[in-house]
Order: sequence, then C-alpha cells, then structure tokens
Amino acid sequence: MNLNFLPEGLLGAIKCLNLNYLTEIRIRRGQPVIIEYRGEYEYIDSCGTCKNADRAIRIYDVDGLLKYALSDGLYAYAEQLKNSFVTLDGGVRMGIAGEYITSGGKISAVKHVTSLNIRIPHDIRGCAEKIYRLTQESKLSSIMIFSPPGLGKTTMLRELARKLSVNYNVLVVDERNEIAAADCDGDGYDLGERCDVVRGGDKLTAFSSAIRAMKPQVIITDELYGETDLSAVKYACDCGIKVCASTHVSDTAKLKAMPFEYFCRLTGIGKEVVVYDKNFNIVGDSGSHDGDRRAFIV
Repeated sequence: MNLNFLPEGLLGAIKCLNLNYLTEIRIRRGQPVIIEYRGEYEYIDSCGTCKNADRAIRIYDVDGLLKYALSDGLYAYAEQLKNSFVTLDGGVRMGIAGEYITSGGKISAVKHVTSLNIRIPHDIRGCAEKIYRLTQESKLSSIMIFSPPGLGKTTMLRELARKLSVNYNVLVVDERNEIAAADCDGDGYDLGERCDVVRGGDKLTAFSSAIRAMKPQVIITDELYGETDLSAVKYACDCGIKVCASTHVSDTAKLKAMPFEYFCRLTGIGKEVVVYDKNFNIVGDSGSHDGDRRAFIV
C-alpha cells in the first residue's frame, strides 16, 4: 500500500500509527484531517491521533494533492473520475468531492476539488474463516456479504477468493480494482493460484464475456447495486456458476429477492459475522446473536 502521495507532515503522522487499524483518511480543505482508526473517527496531529481540533493537521491545497496522487496523469483516470472516485496502486480508493461537471445526466469531470475520502485496503488472512466454514465447506454456494460502507466487505471477498481458489477456478470481476488492487503491470494482492482477474467495465459485460473466455466455477465481485448488476449475477447462476458478492443494501425483502443461497452480515470491524440462509434463518454458531435474530424477522 502506497500513501507517499500524502503531504510530508500527514504522512509522517500516519507512520506513527498501526496501519492495521487505519481504514479511512478524510481531508477537507482548510479543516482538521480526520481518520477512522480502530473503528472510531479521530483528529490527527504530528504524533498520531488527538482529541483537540486546534492541534490537528490541516490541508489547504486539496486540488493539488489529488493531481499529485494521480501520478499517471488525469487522462489515465478519466473514466474513474466520472464516478467521483479513483483507485490508486495498492487498492487505495479515493472519493472526490468538488464541482461536478455533468453531461447527459452523468458526471463527465470533477474540478475545484474540496474534499477527499481516502479508504485504506487491508489483507487479513483468516478473516473469512467462519463464512467459508458455514457456506462453502460442504459444497460451493452463492453468497452475499452485506453491511454499511467501511466494515470490511472487500477484505472478506479478497480472502474468500484466496480460499476458494485452492479447489476451484475463481474469476474475480474487479470493476473498481479494489479486490485484487492490481497495478498497471497486473501485480496486486495474491488471490491464489487458480484465480483470474478481470478489471474495469460494467459487471454485465464482464460477466458474459469472461464466463465464455475463462470458464470459472465461481465468480467474486464487489458492490452490487441496481438491476444491471443483478442481471449479471442471474446470468452467471443460470450458467451454473456460483457468485460471491457484496452490497450496501440491507433491506431484507430486497436481499431475499436476489439469487443467493446465503447472506452474511458484517456487524463491525473485528466483530462477529452473522450468517443467514435464503429465508434469513440464522445459520450455525451465529445463533448466539439473539438481537440479530429479532432484527431480521420477516
């Protein structure tokens, strides 16, 4: 993971922290820099986290910081910028706020940048052990991992790809280049010896093309949303291919309508995963979560 694009003062402060617990850096022009650390939002000064906003680091040239971070040039990131984010080498994802220029109802460019939300990827071996044991150990199954943003869905998918590729041909459809986090040479996270990665493009096109080209047994993809993404999943399932995916959707009725055999809810960084079957009955040793059971009665 490369954070060397950060200003020297902020980068030095970040190096005082345990990066295993750093998940977000929020930069707003002229305002205190705020980080998410150990699941809590904190200010950061030259020595690390702090409680006092007056001591916190502030950055004023946010536009210049973005341009410096995009070392390959703005043109290389033009398509990503239309979605108001970019994924840098190492899987660092940077959300962008500023003046959106629109054309035909879609963002065509971003200028006068005022805020950046830098999300830090993690590679945690063993984090998906419970999900794998309850949903994949006896037979390959389609699963959906869901939670609000920032609770580790992509990290779980990365580890599932690694575990499943021991026995199956796995295809990672990495639309935002966050699961594999490959650089321009194709080097990224080690996802296992039987794993193929497709980057970029919409999911429906990527699914239909890569299924014919690569003949996967399971597809792993991130952040499903909308009918087009669901059509891609349905196409794969109709072809007899299992899909492991993630979503921010938490509405039970909407989830149950999706073609998945298990649903896995992340409850917080370092906290228990709750696994449900197709009818949202709690599976296995998730049964101790009585509050979760009550919350998902339908």
